[in-house]
Amino acid sequence: MSVELTLLTRVCHRGVEIGGSRLGDLLALLAGEPAGCGAARLIAELWPAEQPEHPAKALQTLVARARARLGAESIVSTPTGYRLALGPERVDASAVLLRAAASERHARAGEHAAALAEAEAGLALFGGEAADGPLGELRAAREATRRELVRARALALARLGRPDAGAIEEVLADRPRDEEVLLELLRGEAATQGPAAALARYDAYRRALRDELGADPGPALRAVHRELLLSDAPMVRQGLRHEPNELLGRDADVAAVGALLRTRRVVSVVGAGGLGKTRLAQAVGRRAGHRLVYLIELAGVSRDAEVLGTVAAALGVPEAAGVSGLAAALEPGPALLVLDNCEQVIDGVAGLVRDLVGLAGGLTVLTTSRAPLGLSAETVYPLPELDLPTTVALFTQRARAARPGAELPPDAVRDLCRRLDGLPLAVELAAARIRIMSPAEIAGRFSLHQGGSRDLPERHRTLHAVIDWSWHLLDADGQAAMRALSIFPGGFTADTVRQVLGDDAVVGQLADQSLVKVVDSPAGTRFRMLETVREFSAARRDEAGGTEAATERFLAWARALGVRERSDYAAALVFAAEEIRAEQDNLVLALRLGLDRGDGATVAAAGALLGALWLTDSNLGRLTSLAGDVPEVLARFRPGPAYVEATRTTAVWCAMTAFITRGPRPLRALAVLRRLPRPEPGTLIGAAQAVLGADDPRVLADSADPLLAGLAWYAFSYRAENANDSESALLAARRMLARVAGLDPWLRALAHARIGELCLQAAPGEEAFRHLDTALSIMEELGAWSSAARARWAIVLADLQRGALDRAEQGLEHLSRGVLTEEAGTMMFDLCSRAEIRLGRGDVDGGLRLWRQAADGLRTDEGLWAGEVLAVAVIVHCRHGRSGPIADIAGLVIRRLRAALPDAPVAVFRIHGVMLVAAAAFAQARGFTAEAGRLVAVAGRFGFSGTFPSVPIAAEAAREAGGPAYPAAVAEYAGLEPAALRAAAIRLLGRISPEEQAGP
Repeated sequence: MSVELTLLTRVCHRGVEIGGSRLGDLLALLAGEPAGCGAARLIAELWPAEQPEHPAKALQTLVARARARLGAESIVSTPTGYRLALGPERVDASAVLLRAAASERHARAGEHAAALAEAEAGLALFGGEAADGPLGELRAAREATRRELVRARALALARLGRPDAGAIEEVLADRPRDEEVLLELLRGEAATQGPAAALARYDAYRRALRDELGADPGPALRAVHRELLLSDAPMVRQGLRHEPNELLGRDADVAAVGALLRTRRVVSVVGAGGLGKTRLAQAVGRRAGHRLVYLIELAGVSRDAEVLGTVAAALGVPEAAGVSGLAAALEPGPALLVLDNCEQVIDGVAGLVRDLVGLAGGLTVLTTSRAPLGLSAETVYPLPELDLPTTVALFTQRARAARPGAELPPDAVRDLCRRLDGLPLAVELAAARIRIMSPAEIAGRFSLHQGGSRDLPERHRTLHAVIDWSWHLLDADGQAAMRALSIFPGGFTADTVRQVLGDDAVVGQLADQSLVKVVDSPAGTRFRMLETVREFSAARRDEAGGTEAATERFLAWARALGVRERSDYAAALVFAAEEIRAEQDNLVLALRLGLDRGDGATVAAAGALLGALWLTDSNLGRLTSLAGDVPEVLARFRPGPAYVEATRTTAVWCAMTAFITRGPRPLRALAVLRRLPRPEPGTLIGAAQAVLGADDPRVLADSADPLLAGLAWYAFSYRAENANDSESALLAARRMLARVAGLDPWLRALAHARIGELCLQAAPGEEAFRHLDTALSIMEELGAWSSAARARWAIVLADLQRGALDRAEQGLEHLSRGVLTEEAGTMMFDLCSRAEIRLGRGDVDGGLRLWRQAADGLRTDEGLWAGEVLAVAVIVHCRHGRSGPIADIAGLVIRRLRAALPDAPVAVFRIHGVMLVAAAAFAQARGFTAEAGRLVAVAGRFGFSGTFPSVPIAAEAAREAGGPAYPAAVAEYAGLEPAALRAAAIRLLGRISPEEQAGP
């Protein structure tokens, strides 16, 4: 948009000033009427006091002068007067209107950078002095547009994370009731001055609004107010559910357990089945003041050895990371880990809890079980029965829900409730009978079943009696259904019931008896058994000798689900993800049983679906376990036609995971793939197999099939990165994007995310931001929420790199409220990011304190991520002249690096490069400038990630401090092979022992 005629600042055409006020007024009148201005009006406006003797002639003369200055075709005659022939974009008085409209249009579309550009371009056209006559009137008329552009700019800056408080205040002074602008001011104040300042401004606005108009703030502003009130809430709430109804009679227990958690490391809520331990744990978790709260249900875990893997998967940590990995994921605290239903794996839980509380100082553990863990650190809270008034209230509530018009005589209800021993589950089951019986009849029938096993405690006998009573109300088909379906730990659908039993009519009977619960999920309606009921039914199944047959039907269901209408399992990456997620617990059990039995068909079917889900969710921990466990079984499996694609898909997931994570060797998985028939052309899994089987993926990169070529470049990107060739890795990712541009949106998201991930290694992060933001948009459109969360974390890094500190903080706040947050390991990243934000804002003490906190939480973690965090903590302290407080961490970094380098693969050189930069920064801080120069020279050969902005800055400082030692070292190390390079780095580190570096 190129402006030729300017009137709002000064009157000129193509930069040449046009003299004469009357000529300026003429152009102003024509610019103000793009459709044309009549001669009569022109004459009246141009000669308001006294018209010339021949007004028409005078006007023609003035127009001729204007044409001489602007060009003969610039002003055209109309039937009644004249019109500017210049397009609106070429006249500033019209261009500002176009800019304002475009800015508003981009803002509505969420394109805030474009909205900002339009607003600033429009504002740049203003700035002229006040004038008289038509020119002054035109400038005054455009003042409203200028204010609109000021508002648009202020909003765009705020929404881009760069709020301009002065601009926002200017807008509010002009429009004190503009809540859209006030909303952004509140967010900006919360980010820069803290929530208290923003809450005070909101409160003042609300009072003024009520006093003046008797009204309340609008819904958007009220929503921001709620966000501000919650801004200090704990960062993570995972595994907690909303209550289906009021939790009666447990306020004192919730408060008591909560009080114990404030002073004890391990608290176990112990009691019989059916007492409500799970609901109590949920309520305690929701009210806990810990920064991190994770509730993990262990009801479906049957072996002590599986406890660690289950907890690791829930926290998003690879099982191979062990207890130390879990401890690191739960730092920085305070963290609350709730382990529910531990009784069947009590030894496995006890061992894990004992180790975790020893490693994670900020961790508190709450368990629910029928027996204590037996740990010295444990405090046991025996959960009491409900008292009689609460039992009556609960029965009345549930009975009214079952039959609103039922008669509930108080005496009969109290008599019944005395028999239920204060067990909430017994009350729930008894209340379900109100549909067909009165309270007195329920009490009479209940007494017939109250015998139970005499060796059970009284409360257990009561619960057994209630479930047994409900069981005997079922016909033979209903009981058979309960026995068969109790093997499903994750519930089931009506379709599943039809497959397992041949008919789903029985589900209604089970629901009527409250033996199964109806649950709405994103995948549709499901049915779940209460855990105690499932145990009871499983025991009846064992007594009837039906466990093996039920297991076979269960595995047949899993195999059928795995091969149903799936010619290309990659479609499950998106379109069936919710269905697979709903069945995840069932499929995990099927996979485990298949592995135990060497059942290749079941392993292939369950692995194909679970691998698709875990890839969608970026659950590398579970994918790594899959890649380690499954190939051995598949290597012995000879699939029939029905299972070929499932086997191919599972083997592809395993091989791909091994390549990406540098985890289990992919040889077995590749051997499985080589034995299978050729895949159908045009499928993602088939293309992936071809790429995985190629010695060099680039041989497929020129394929006419864009899918095959795109995946080839994707694979080569990882291969190049593992070879420490980041430039080739990034180039390959760009070529992948070019080849998959018109294909599946998930592939485009992968390509954009890969480019963004690689760009993060080099500041300033603008390109990384663009690609990651595009990937995020696609992932959210597809509902891939876990992958979207990872993209959001990466975008925070990109914002840090490009100096968008406010936007980075907003991203962290968005994630910290639990939105899309799936793994605890990212919490350490959150702490590091907040440290960088504080440093960027000049809060050096606060930023360094957070970096030390992050480093302290990872002292015992020997993983690559821990090494990078420790190194960056050293670097930022040295940058700010504070090497003393971090001397012990610097020594730890140097010792770890010397120990790791002899066997370090090239694939991890970039992390070790960061650690070498840390050693250089610490050497420089202690006055060993020549050694610093040599260390940063060898670090340059290793390569180092610029993920955190302080790293390249510290490297440059060490180069300058090194003086002539740096270029000499660069020349010395230039031609070294990896082995020689490792040896050179070890020699350099040996010259700066931790003792020397920690000196005075």
